[in-house]
Amino acid sequence: MIFNFRIVSDEVDNFRREIQIDADMTFLDLKNIIGESVGYDKNQMCSFFLCDNNWEKEREITLEDMGSDSDQDVYLMDESVLSDFIEDEGQRLIYTFDYMTDRSFYIEMKEMITGKSLKDPLCTLSRGTAPVQNMDIEEFDAMSDAKAAAAVTEDFDEEFYGSEGYNEDEFEGFDEMSLDD
Repeated sequence: MIFNFRIVSDEVDNFRREIQIDADMTFLDLKNIIGESVGYDKNQMCSFFLCDNNWEKEREITLEDMGSDSDQDVYLMDESVLSDFIEDEGQRLIYTFDYMTDRSFYIEMKEMITGKSLKDPLCTLSRGTAPVQNMDIEEFDAMSDAKAAAAVTEDFDEEFYGSEGYNEDEFEGFDEMSLDD
Protein backbone atom coordinates (compact mmCIF):
# COMPACT_ATOMS: atom_id res chain seq x y z
CA MET A 1 0.00 0.00 0.00
CA ILE A 2 1.19 3.54 -0.74
CA PHE A 3 0.51 6.55 1.49
CA ASN A 4 0.21 9.95 -0.14
CA PHE A 5 1.05 12.79 2.30
CA ARG A 6 0.48 16.53 1.84
CA ILE A 7 2.86 18.83 3.72
CA VAL A 8 2.31 22.55 4.38
CA SER A 9 3.92 25.25 6.50
CA ASP A 10 2.33 28.00 8.56
CA GLU A 11 5.34 30.21 7.76
CA VAL A 12 5.24 30.14 3.95
CA ASP A 13 1.84 30.46 2.29
CA ASN A 14 2.72 28.95 -1.09
CA PHE A 15 4.82 26.08 0.30
CA ARG A 16 3.55 22.58 -0.36
CA ARG A 17 5.05 19.15 -0.82
CA GLU A 18 3.39 15.86 -1.60
CA ILE A 19 5.16 12.65 -0.72
CA GLN A 20 4.33 9.10 -1.76
CA ILE A 21 5.83 6.40 0.43
CA ASP A 22 5.23 2.71 0.94
CA ALA A 23 3.17 1.99 4.05
CA ASP A 24 5.75 -0.57 5.20
CA MET A 25 8.53 2.03 5.39
CA THR A 26 9.48 3.78 8.62
CA PHE A 27 9.08 7.29 9.93
CA LEU A 28 12.83 7.65 9.36
CA ASP A 29 12.25 7.04 5.65
CA LEU A 30 9.50 9.69 5.71
CA LYS A 31 11.79 12.15 7.55
CA ASN A 32 14.54 11.56 5.00
CA ILE A 33 12.34 12.18 1.95
CA ILE A 34 10.90 15.32 3.54
CA GLY A 35 14.43 16.54 4.32
CA GLU A 36 15.53 15.76 0.78
CA SER A 37 12.53 17.57 -0.73
CA VAL A 38 13.26 20.77 1.24
CA GLY A 39 17.06 20.61 1.41
CA TYR A 40 17.34 20.22 5.20
CA ASP A 41 20.25 18.69 7.09
CA LYS A 42 19.15 15.15 7.96
CA ASN A 43 21.22 15.07 11.17
CA GLN A 44 19.17 17.68 13.05
CA MET A 45 16.99 16.56 15.97
CA CYS A 46 13.35 16.31 14.96
CA SER A 47 10.10 14.51 15.80
CA PHE A 48 6.79 13.52 14.32
CA PHE A 49 3.66 13.89 16.40
CA LEU A 50 0.48 11.98 15.64
CA CYS A 51 -2.38 14.45 16.06
CA ASP A 52 -6.12 14.47 16.46
CA ASN A 53 -8.41 16.31 14.01
CA ASN A 54 -7.69 19.62 15.81
CA TRP A 55 -3.90 19.26 15.42
CA GLU A 56 -3.48 18.44 19.13
CA LYS A 57 -0.35 16.33 19.65
CA GLU A 58 -1.05 12.83 20.94
CA ARG A 59 2.00 10.59 20.41
CA GLU A 60 5.61 11.46 19.61
CA ILE A 61 7.86 9.51 17.27
CA THR A 62 11.37 10.87 17.66
CA LEU A 63 14.70 10.53 15.93
CA GLU A 64 16.62 9.60 19.10
CA ASP A 65 15.73 8.52 22.61
CA MET A 66 16.63 11.49 24.77
CA GLY A 67 16.34 9.49 28.00
CA SER A 68 12.91 10.75 28.97
CA ASP A 69 11.96 10.19 32.61
CA SER A 70 8.29 9.85 31.82
CA ASP A 71 6.34 6.61 31.93
CA GLN A 72 5.27 7.07 28.32
CA ASP A 73 6.57 4.73 25.65
CA VAL A 74 9.34 6.06 23.42
CA TYR A 75 8.82 5.50 19.71
CA LEU A 76 11.88 5.83 17.49
CA MET A 77 11.64 6.73 13.80
CA ASP A 78 13.89 3.92 12.59
CA GLU A 79 11.79 1.30 14.43
CA SER A 80 8.31 2.74 13.75
CA VAL A 81 6.61 1.47 10.61
CA LEU A 82 4.15 3.95 9.10
CA SER A 83 1.29 1.45 8.75
CA ASP A 84 1.51 0.61 12.48
CA PHE A 85 0.54 4.20 13.34
CA ILE A 86 -1.41 5.48 10.35
CA GLU A 87 -4.60 3.68 9.53
CA ASP A 88 -6.91 6.18 7.86
CA GLU A 89 -6.94 8.88 5.25
CA GLY A 90 -7.05 12.23 6.97
CA GLN A 91 -4.57 11.22 9.71
CA ARG A 92 -2.74 14.38 10.80
CA LEU A 93 0.88 14.68 11.86
CA ILE A 94 3.14 17.50 12.89
CA TYR A 95 6.80 17.27 11.92
CA THR A 96 8.88 19.49 14.21
CA PHE A 97 12.14 20.25 12.43
CA ASP A 98 13.43 23.09 14.66
CA TYR A 99 13.22 22.29 18.36
CA MET A 100 14.68 25.60 19.54
CA THR A 101 11.79 27.62 18.11
CA ASP A 102 9.19 24.82 17.87
CA ARG A 103 8.79 25.26 14.11
CA SER A 104 6.99 22.54 12.21
CA PHE A 105 5.37 21.25 9.06
CA TYR A 106 1.75 20.12 9.09
CA ILE A 107 1.15 16.80 7.35
CA GLU A 108 -2.04 15.07 6.34
CA MET A 109 -2.35 11.62 4.87
CA LYS A 110 -4.49 12.39 1.82
CA GLU A 111 -4.78 9.03 0.09
CA MET A 112 -4.10 5.31 0.51
CA ILE A 113 -3.31 3.56 -2.73
CA THR A 114 -4.01 -0.13 -2.20
CA GLY A 115 -2.57 -2.95 -4.26
CA LYS A 116 0.64 -1.04 -5.08
CA SER A 117 4.01 -0.61 -3.46
CA LEU A 118 7.05 1.63 -3.78
CA LYS A 119 10.69 0.70 -3.46
CA ASP A 120 11.74 4.30 -2.68
CA PRO A 121 9.68 7.25 -1.45
CA LEU A 122 8.96 10.04 -3.92
CA CYS A 123 8.28 13.75 -3.73
CA THR A 124 5.48 14.06 -6.31
CA LEU A 125 4.76 17.78 -5.86
CA SER A 126 7.08 20.59 -4.86
CA ARG A 127 5.70 24.14 -4.64
CA GLY A 128 7.27 27.14 -2.99
CA THR A 129 10.44 27.55 -1.01
CA ALA A 130 10.66 25.83 2.35
CA PRO A 131 11.27 27.94 5.44
CA VAL A 132 14.85 27.92 6.70
CA GLN A 133 15.56 24.87 8.83
CA ASN A 134 17.07 26.66 11.82
CA MET A 135 16.27 30.16 12.99
CA ASP A 136 17.89 31.90 15.93
CA ILE A 137 15.65 32.91 18.83
CA GLU A 138 15.90 36.69 18.21
CA GLU A 139 14.93 36.30 14.55
CA PHE A 140 12.05 34.00 15.49
CA ASP A 141 10.80 36.41 18.17
CA ALA A 142 10.93 39.33 15.72
CA MET A 143 9.00 37.32 13.12
CA SER A 144 6.44 36.20 15.72
CA ASP A 145 5.99 39.77 17.02
CA ALA A 146 5.44 41.07 13.47
CA LYS A 147 2.86 38.36 12.74
CA ALA A 148 1.05 39.03 16.03
CA ALA A 149 0.98 42.78 15.40
CA ALA A 150 -0.37 42.24 11.87
CA ALA A 151 -3.06 39.88 13.17
CA VAL A 152 -4.13 42.30 15.90
CA THR A 153 -4.25 45.20 13.45
CA GLU A 154 -6.21 43.15 10.93
CA ASP A 155 -8.69 41.91 13.54
CA PHE A 156 -9.03 45.36 15.07
CA ASP A 157 -9.59 47.10 11.75
CA GLU A 158 -11.92 44.58 10.17
CA GLU A 159 -13.82 43.07 13.05
CA PHE A 160 -14.13 45.69 15.72
CA TYR A 161 -15.38 49.25 15.35
CA GLY A 162 -15.86 49.28 11.60
CA SER A 163 -17.67 45.99 11.18
CA GLU A 164 -21.37 45.33 11.01
CA GLY A 165 -21.00 42.96 13.95
CA TYR A 166 -19.80 45.73 16.28
CA ASN A 167 -22.54 46.74 18.70
CA GLU A 168 -21.70 49.56 21.11
CA ASP A 169 -24.57 48.43 23.39
CA GLU A 170 -22.59 45.28 24.23
CA PHE A 171 -20.08 47.46 26.08
CA GLU A 172 -22.58 49.52 28.09
CA GLY A 173 -22.20 48.98 31.80
CA PHE A 174 -18.62 47.76 31.36
CA ASP A 175 -17.23 50.75 33.30
CA GLU A 176 -19.46 49.99 36.28
CA MET A 177 -18.35 46.35 36.51
CA SER A 178 -15.63 45.49 38.96
CA LEU A 179 -13.02 42.82 38.45
CA ASP A 180 -14.64 40.79 41.23
CA ASP A 181 -17.93 40.36 39.32
